Amino acid sequence: MAIRVGIVGIGFMAWIHWLAYQKVGGVEVVAISSRDAKRRAGDWTSIKDGNFGPPGEQVDLSSVEAYESIEQLLADENVDLVDICLPPSMHCDAVVASANAGKHVFCEKPLALSLAECDQAMEVCHAKDRQLLVGQVLPFFTEFQFAVSVVNSGEYGKLLGGNFKRVISDPTWLTNFYDPKVVGGPLFDLHVHDAHLIRVLFGMPSTVYTAGRTRGSVASYFNSIFKFTDPNVSALATCGAIDQQGRPFSHGYEIHLEKATLHFEFAALDDEPETMQMKVLTEDGKVVRPELGDGDPVAGFVREIEEVVKSLSSGESSPLLSGQLARDAIAMCEAQADSLASGEIVSVAG
Repeated sequence: MAIRVGIVGIGFMAWIHWLAYQKVGGVEVVAISSRDAKRRAGDWTSIKDGNFGPPGEQVDLSSVEAYESIEQLLADENVDLVDICLPPSMHCDAVVASANAGKHVFCEKPLALSLAECDQAMEVCHAKDRQLLVGQVLPFFTEFQFAVSVVNSGEYGKLLGGNFKRVISDPTWLTNFYDPKVVGGPLFDLHVHDAHLIRVLFGMPSTVYTAGRTRGSVASYFNSIFKFTDPNVSALATCGAIDQQGRPFSHGYEIHLEKATLHFEFAALDDEPETMQMKVLTEDGKVVRPELGDGDPVAGFVREIEEVVKSLSSGESSPLLSGQLARDAIAMCEAQADSLASGEIVSVAG
């Protein structure tokens, strides 16, 4: 029997999830909830394209229950899994309500805007014996999926360190982007991807030092150095927003292993995108360029949904989408915010 999904909050991320669900077996969307009457009727054409993916279209909801509120959707006994695509400030309450209603939860990142809320969400899901999965999709994008696979394989020896970058142009159309109680700015909306990836690759850091610029009390552009139990291992992350609109998005990494270095960068530009193809620099001086497919980012969400189905079907916690990993990423972000404010090295809550 297919896992039956109810999507809460119909915006760009819900649209991308909807597209992914159509390509994954063993799962089907049976309900949505939205305060927007047009979207409840299937008119998703007002959803604009983001840094990836197509704009919204007219959607056939003839076989889908459309509710105005999350409470109505949670009362639907046909829903097994609630897919939460609400603004970040609403995630914790929605997760708690879903678990209390007996539903498994798949929540878009970040899990919450504070460590305390993350812990609350996890405690309720555990108490109700419901799985909590969080949409930290980055390890399912081809270049990042390859990096995780290579590191885990041990093929090139021990992981020594790495640099991770995620920079956008200032999202001037988002009036609450820098509100710490609504979105949290680049630290919680963007860098949380790389915090999660660093956690997956390196384990939990012991300390972090962060320096950079702020907008009010919120980090707007920053550099962070994470240290780990092994004093010879460190990770550097750069994230934030620039004022020039010609490069709306860029990300990449350089990962150092004993016997190889992995390198990748991508930039969306006003004229045309630029990609520094994924490369493996080997110890014998060679440059290996693995074939990773077309890099369609929507395909990454398909793989993410496949992981959700696998986790729920097996009853085993996902090694990439678990609530614990998402919680740890927020712990890292909170420590970075504290370091930026204090100018000191800060311990990361385990």
